[in-house]
Amino acid sequence: MIWAILKRDVVLLLGGGRRGGALLPILFFLAVAMLYPFAVGPDGQLLARTGGGVVWVAALLAAILPLDRLVEPDLEAGFFDQWALRGLAEEWICAVRILAHWLCFAVPLMLATPIAAVLLGLSGEQLLTLELGLLAGTPGLAALGVAVAAVTAGLRGGAALAGLLILPLAVPLLIFGAGSLSTGGEGGLALTGAASLVLVALSPFAAGAALRAARE
Repeated sequence: MIWAILKRDVVLLLGGGRRGGALLPILFFLAVAMLYPFAVGPDGQLLARTGGGVVWVAALLAAILPLDRLVEPDLEAGFFDQWALRGLAEEWICAVRILAHWLCFAVPLMLATPIAAVLLGLSGEQLLTLELGLLAGTPGLAALGVAVAAVTAGLRGGAALAGLLILPLAVPLLIFGAGSLSTGGEGGLALTGAASLVLVALSPFAAGAALRAARE
């Protein structure tokens, strides 16, 4: 059952109907990387020094784009009620949804990061550190997205509210992830992974509690 739910979630998030699915966040991510050099000018050293932080901000914004499709459609359609009747706890469903969200936004984003690195003038070493940081940090972004989407599901303007809530909560991940690109930033990778692990561990329980409250 869990495997079937994961496959369903991945197909729905990748497809996305008229909203572009997984393609829209990647296009947005690359658009930010392409436009940033025009904003700050052609200074290669400045781009290399600040480009990694721009990639992290673009990754966060790309993770926000599908928030309105993570929880609310299934809650309105009664799928969570059906899963509860079959004995599946909301925490399990939310954990699967986190994995599906990560597969659909983070994996394509990491594949597109070398293109963004070229646009921003990042070196090969910076690119490797950036990829490792995204690998460590994007699970936390996915977990945070599902938790916030569950908390705001059913509220008027819930998608906009979710976007506003996730921004301050994701600041530690962005600080640690961007900090790992500085000289001697290995500690930044460790802190990014630790923060991400905490979010992945706690978010299913927070999201599950929010969904039970919304169903009742």
